[in-house]
Amino acid sequence: MLAEAGESGLPALRVWAPGRSLAFGRRDAHADGYARATAAAREHGFPPVERSVGGRAVAYAESTLAFAHAIPLDDARVGLNDRYEDATSTLVAALRDAGADVERGEPPASYCPGDYSVRVAGGGKVAGIAQRVRQDAALVSGCVTVAERGPIRAVLAAVYDALGVPFDPESVGSVARAGGPNGPTAVREALEAGFVEGREVEVRNVADLPAGDG
Repeated sequence: MLAEAGESGLPALRVWAPGRSLAFGRRDAHADGYARATAAAREHGFPPVERSVGGRAVAYAESTLAFAHAIPLDDARVGLNDRYEDATSTLVAALRDAGADVERGEPPASYCPGDYSVRVAGGGKVAGIAQRVRQDAALVSGCVTVAERGPIRAVLAAVYDALGVPFDPESVGSVARAGGPNGPTAVREALEAGFVEGREVEVRNVADLPAGDG
């Protein structure tokens, strides 16, 4: 999708449910406790995977949503912070439209800490945002914890302990805990509406994309 956006000059958005897993960042994969961390993830029923963007470990439960916004670029050297700011503001507005009381911010000792996070108002983290940039396009992506806060807290506590990284289980929030929906469908629709508002839209099935896209 990122390559196609760069070649066509047209932005693209995908929102999907990755399925139950524990996504480790590059720093995690080089940590002394990585083998223990992957074993802990498996013991809690979260198959470990490695991701190419983002920071520390993130847990995806059954209702967790991921989103990816591919944006064509004229100059890859400019606009990084603007894209982060726009994505964070859009995510907050979309989740509020879905009924969740959320705000920008990062609770202390959170999982995968970063400057561009969304949390329950005064509470736990709901979403984080990462960005990958190539010469002709950028991919702004993130994940949203819809519900199932308990299993996520449990597996992240074990994983971060193995990695030797500070983590407070109370830093985990969810859209449901913020007063929003407890299922992914309404949240997915809100995200799609938020990121494509005011733009001409072409909906494409994943099966229709060229091989290697997804």
